[in-house]
Amino acid sequence: MNPRRSVYNPTGFESFNMGGKIPLGLKRKGLRIVVTGGAGFVGSHLVDRLIARGDSVIVVDNFFTGNKDNVMHHFGNPRFELIRHDVVEPLLLEVDQIYHLACPASPVHYKYNPVKTIISFFIALLIFIIIIIVMMMITNVVGTLNMLGLAKRVGARFLLTSTSEVYGDPLQHPQVETYWGNVNPIGVRSCYDEGKRTAETLTMDYHRGAGVEVRIARIFNTYGPRMCIDDGRVVSNFVAQALRKEPLTVYGDGKQTRSFQYVSDLVEGLMRLMEGEHVGPFNLGNPGEFTMLELAQVVQETIDPNAKIEFKPNTEDDPHKRKPDITKAKELLGWKPKVPLRKGLPMMVSDFRQRIFGDQKNPATTTTTSTTTA
Repeated sequence: MNPRRSVYNPTGFESFNMGGKIPLGLKRKGLRIVVTGGAGFVGSHLVDRLIARGDSVIVVDNFFTGNKDNVMHHFGNPRFELIRHDVVEPLLLEVDQIYHLACPASPVHYKYNPVKTIISFFIALLIFIIIIIVMMMITNVVGTLNMLGLAKRVGARFLLTSTSEVYGDPLQHPQVETYWGNVNPIGVRSCYDEGKRTAETLTMDYHRGAGVEVRIARIFNTYGPRMCIDDGRVVSNFVAQALRKEPLTVYGDGKQTRSFQYVSDLVEGLMRLMEGEHVGPFNLGNPGEFTMLELAQVVQETIDPNAKIEFKPNTEDDPHKRKPDITKAKELLGWKPKVPLRKGLPMMVSDFRQRIFGDQKNPATTTTTSTTTA
């Protein structure tokens, strides 16, 4: 199967086939696209954009962290299909493109504190952590292998969503794609970090050895509607705590820095990367940098100026700084984030408020893009 190719331009997407460019006036034929993890936070927003563009989308999700509510508004659409499936098992489909997003990404899933059971607490904790680590590594490695195998069989283009975590606790700031990172391979975060590094290796091996068309995105901290409320990520933690009138928990001295991009900016970057001609890797993130204390203060300003901030001991292997250099994405993809934190945060807060207090009218809160430069 020879997939249709399409490239991004500022006014839309132009499709190409063996005969060349589609003549003006003819409608672009939609692609058939698989999104693994498509019921999750980022995946569901990507699905919205692909459906709106006219593509047929198959969401593959095991619902370990995904939520059917995120894609329910597409039920009944003939161009949408939802398959409950774990990517660690092979999948046979005829598709043009594969967006591989499946993998738990939040700290709570690799540093989880389980509820006490009849088994003693510490044994239960150890068993649960082992299960989570194994699942994460299997999804990153075996799941990626299965999706690369599918791409090879059907001639599809494959996009791997990697992570800024491959840089570890970086000694270079900001981080460029050529930086190899500073990672602790035996730390509590390493199951995720090393799993993604391995996935990148496998992706490039299939590209060089089997000729599979691949793209690699390294995603930096992302926020927005549909984030899991209690997933342990700093933005969702602060927003949920402020809404619940709880102290905002800052770990360490609060001087650690992160860069936060709104989900619609990330989706735009992923689509431009998939449709472009460059393999990557590409950093996709907002270079606007905030300390954790500054972020807590922005959340205070947005939700409750009287919210208290509580300091706690820092977690192990927490990176001191994280900021993307997006020069490559700007030059080769024509991409840069448009939604600054103070513009995007209120949209996330509105979604969280509806879900936390049970007055949600539309669970599929959509993202809104802004022309304001971050």
